[in-house]
Amino acid sequence: GFIVVTQVGSQTFGIVVDGVFHTEEIVVKPMSTKLRHIDMFSGNTILGDGAVIMIIDPNGIAKALGAAGSSAHDMGDDNGAHHIGSGEQTTSLLVFRAGSNQPKAVPLGLVTRLEELPADKIEFSNGRYMVQYREQLMPLVSMDGVTIASQGAQPILVFADDGRSMGLVVDEIIDIVEERLNIEVGGSASGILGSAVIKGQATEVIDVGHFLPMAFADWFTRKEMKPSMHSQSVLLVDDSAFFRNMLAPVLKAAGYRVRTAPTAQEGLAALRAQNFDVVLTDIEMPDMNGFEFAETIRSDSNLGAMPIIGLSALVSPAAIERGRQAGFHDYVAKFDRPGLIAALKEQTAGAAGASELSRAAA
Repeated sequence: GFIVVTQVGSQTFGIVVDGVFHTEEIVVKPMSTKLRHIDMFSGNTILGDGAVIMIIDPNGIAKALGAAGSSAHDMGDDNGAHHIGSGEQTTSLLVFRAGSNQPKAVPLGLVTRLEELPADKIEFSNGRYMVQYREQLMPLVSMDGVTIASQGAQPILVFADDGRSMGLVVDEIIDIVEERLNIEVGGSASGILGSAVIKGQATEVIDVGHFLPMAFADWFTRKEMKPSMHSQSVLLVDDSAFFRNMLAPVLKAAGYRVRTAPTAQEGLAALRAQNFDVVLTDIEMPDMNGFEFAETIRSDSNLGAMPIIGLSALVSPAAIERGRQAGFHDYVAKFDRPGLIAALKEQTAGAAGASELSRAAA
């Protein structure tokens, strides 16, 4: 068997499983209201073969461990409410070294898999390094100063989307940490968003979007529907420039017209000055959090029917229920790109159909 090491708050425990098969990108949907009382699960999904699977909630397992676990679970909810009020949030970050001794980091939610590939499996073809990976050729991209190993094992960060994979070659994978991501100094080099203090050290936060097109030039554009006057428009409200800069290109590549706002107040001003098809809002924002923002929209007679999707790093049954009460139509984890696009398609389907009918009538 295997042990899956899990951390909830300050509590670390192991989940004993019979086997580990592989990792897979999935769209996690919230639990049905009839099942949300089952703390052990946080959602469900449908696999390619049609099988419905439940997503385990580590908080629920911690609660089931007994008083200590229950306290940790309750503390998690309380801390979530505190973070929402204070505008703070933590992000799971993968810390590694590449090209120098200075640590680098990337949000763990963007990484599909971590691999250590045998150096003798790395091939050179068509002027670039690549590896046969999961029955496909995966291009390898190196950061500045990184030399691909000629022997032993080569650490790789795998990023995958829509059947394609890219391997980012690094020197060493150091750790996975939970930190408040605050980029204090902007990046001056290509591929670096800036520097943040992570575990007491100045750490470069990399821009994954810079490296993906090095593997496939059309990574962001191959599925792109050129925005037109008929494209659905999205208002993205998030106080973090990091998340605005990360999500806006993803939404544009999916064919949406995107406008961003750094505060809920500016988001309200934009809604009252321009027509949008859907609102994406962060939860943990200062002054007015995402729940309050949604409630304000719902109380406005001109905006009350606006679809609202919540974005947060704190996706739990309690948060989903709080979002439902505030008026959210859906609730998605910030790094769940497939889930976000699926939620957008679902919420804008009615508007798209009405637009098509209007154009046909014209």
